[in-house]
Amino acid sequence: MLYYKDIETNIVQKFGSYEVTHEEVIEFASKYDPQPFHLNDEAAAKTHFGRVSASGWHTAAMTMRMLVDHMNAHKQAGLGSPGVENLRWIKPVHPGDTLRCELVTLQKRQSESRPEMGILKSMMTVFNQHDEKVMTMESTSLIEVRGN
Repeated sequence: MLYYKDIETNIVQKFGSYEVTHEEVIEFASKYDPQPFHLNDEAAAKTHFGRVSASGWHTAAMTMRMLVDHMNAHKQAGLGSPGVENLRWIKPVHPGDTLRCELVTLQKRQSESRPEMGILKSMMTVFNQHDEKVMTMESTSLIEVRGN
């Protein structure tokens, strides 16, 4: 189990492989972001996207799946997250793309009001199969302090 003391800053963690399917893009968009360029090939062809693209929220959800799978493989004493900042969708994600992640912990500190809790500031970058950035976000996460 990884705790606050085990987390190092400025180390790049590379993980994940998520294949984006046409069916999943349409299903997600139908439920949560029903804009024509996420739902219909013909409508998308008339936009700057050129073809159906995943919702940015779907890209964020696929990223979260890869992150949780990574955390499950490398057990951490995680305590959740109060949120993200500076979420950017840089390049469209299309069916057939394969996504992967790089995560860097930029800062860490122990909570003053709750010393049993560590606070991590991280940068997540998501790439497609061509190593093009498709999404970035800064996040804050909480982790248990033990054995310091």
